[in-house]
Amino acid sequence: MTIARIGIVTSSDRAAAGVYEDISGAAIRGYLESTLTSPFECEYRLVPDDRAVLESTLRELADDAGCCLVLTTGGTGPAPRDVTPEATLAVCDRELPGFGEAMRSASLRSVPTAILSRQTAALRRQTLVINLPGKPAAIAECLDAVFAAVPYCIDLIGGPRLETDPARIVAFRPKGA
Repeated sequence: MTIARIGIVTSSDRAAAGVYEDISGAAIRGYLESTLTSPFECEYRLVPDDRAVLESTLRELADDAGCCLVLTTGGTGPAPRDVTPEATLAVCDRELPGFGEAMRSASLRSVPTAILSRQTAALRRQTLVINLPGKPAAIAECLDAVFAAVPYCIDLIGGPRLETDPARIVAFRPKGA
C-alpha cells in the first residue's frame, strides 16, 4: 500500500517568529490521525504570512515532496496580512469553490463572523490544497464539513487511496470506485 504524503502548512507571523506555539498545525495532524486509517506521513511547514513564501512552500510540497493533500491553516481572514487564498490560487490550476462554501456554511452555524473567512480549495496537478481557518475548533468543524469528499477527490486526481475510520467520517465514493 502506498503511503500518502500530506502537507500541513501553518501561516502565522507570530508563530513563525516564536512568539507562541503553533497549535493549529498540531490540530490538523491530530484530526488526520483520528480520521485516516490508511498509512500517511506529514510534511509540516510553519511560515510567516508572506505570499511569496506561501507560494514557494505550496509548490515545494506539491512538486518536490509529492504531497497528495496540503492542508493550510491561517491567513484566510480579511486582514491585510491574510494572503493564504491568494497564494493558493496563484500556484494552483483549478479552484474547487464547493469546499469553501461548505466550510463557511458549517462555521456559520457556530459564529456569525464565518462570512469573513475566505477559505478555498484548489488543485495543483495531483495535489489538493485546502485552506482552513486558524483556530483548532474551527479546523475540525471545517474538515468535518468536507472530508467525506477528500478521498474521492484524491482518487480522481491520481493520488493514493485514502481510507477513513467510518466511526469518524464516512468517505464517499461512487459504487465501484
